[in-house]
Amino acid sequence: MTTNASTMTAKTATQNACKLCTPLGACLAFRGIESCVPFLHGSQGCATYIRRYLISHYKEPIDIASSNFNEETAVFGGSHNLKLGLKNVTQQYKPQVIGIATTCLSETIGDDVPMILKEYKAIMGEADLPAMIFASTPSYSGSHIDGFHAAVRSAVKTFATGGAKKNMINLFSGMISPADIRYMKEILTDFGMPFMLLPDYSQTLDGGPWAEYHRIPPGGTATSAIAESGCASASIEFSSTLEASKSAAGYLESEFGVERHQLPLPIGIKASDRFLALLEALSGQPMPEKYEDERRRLVDAYADGHKYIFGRKAILYGEEDLVISMAAFLREIGVTPVLCASGGKSGQMKKRLLELVPDMAEQGIEVREGVDFVDIEHEAERLQPDMLIGNSKGFTMSKKHDLPLIRIGFPIHDRFGGQRLHHLGYRGTQELFDRIVNTVIEERQKSSPIGYTYM
Repeated sequence: MTTNASTMTAKTATQNACKLCTPLGACLAFRGIESCVPFLHGSQGCATYIRRYLISHYKEPIDIASSNFNEETAVFGGSHNLKLGLKNVTQQYKPQVIGIATTCLSETIGDDVPMILKEYKAIMGEADLPAMIFASTPSYSGSHIDGFHAAVRSAVKTFATGGAKKNMINLFSGMISPADIRYMKEILTDFGMPFMLLPDYSQTLDGGPWAEYHRIPPGGTATSAIAESGCASASIEFSSTLEASKSAAGYLESEFGVERHQLPLPIGIKASDRFLALLEALSGQPMPEKYEDERRRLVDAYADGHKYIFGRKAILYGEEDLVISMAAFLREIGVTPVLCASGGKSGQMKKRLLELVPDMAEQGIEVREGVDFVDIEHEAERLQPDMLIGNSKGFTMSKKHDLPLIRIGFPIHDRFGGQRLHHLGYRGTQELFDRIVNTVIEERQKSSPIGYTYM
């Protein structure tokens, strides 16, 4: 049982969760590995639900295999189904990699997936099989972000090897948009340092039309590149709440001595400065002039748009890392995120927010972890914000309370182009800033009895 701190009413169940299921994040991460098929050990319904969410956001065909549990397997275990499913996927898709994630059902009955995979390899002959990555992802103990990080860490554990250090860096960028991934790759390339970015679904989930159908879309991080990650000189990991014991960069540091640099998502000028400064230090190269230009334009935009948004209040919700970084950005532009809410339960959200927003208490900023949209709606009635900032799951609340919703992150189901939204770096910050300012201007126009056509 949880308690709403504001109304002190008892809660016994979650309604309209402010998070998604754990294996969804794992399937997304697996799609960022070259020639990889995501495979759920559980019921067909779980795979269908995840496909629906991913396809709606990314507007791309997405296949997710399943061991297809039924009543019998729910009682006696899914070993046979998993082995048969792996065999069928191998024959039909001919993947280089199969990414296996568990669901609540297979975890609850206690299927020992590593042992089943060991038996399967012994039967089939390991030399003739695709590589297999396994991530334990029960939804009752996490969210989609936990599943995402678990899959990335498992991929690194599966493929990474040690050896002589190379002049390269690893970037574990987290659950960001394909557009942001492309921008990160552009930045790393411009600094002239070899890199490995994982996962890379910038093409597999936002590609162009094909002359002929591909069962597995081209693109993704090559397993050979992941193998070299243990020889990198450093890793950069975008996260404020991820513990080293659960992170890919943490594994590489403990196993191969690859230095781990953990940064918040680079949203806003200060956070982007920190990221680019780290790249300068690691590469030994100055920031390219094009990013100096992007920064100057962003500073100029802050000055031009400040009068429209200063003093506005927002309710901010979504994944913990995104909320933390967005809150710091909002304070940077003069907007107060009166409520920072997430369905995640890392226990670190308030602490990390305080590091980036030290005047949080003075500004009356409240932090809520483990909440659902019913909780957030209650707070909206009390806090009276000017806008909501988060994913499409907040639309019902937006409509009910006549509050503009600025859509960021995942999922964005009710607008086109969610996969092409920038959030990171100077370029992403510029787009976010423009959208926030224009939303405020539009609301002022709508509420004016005469409107206006000139700013």
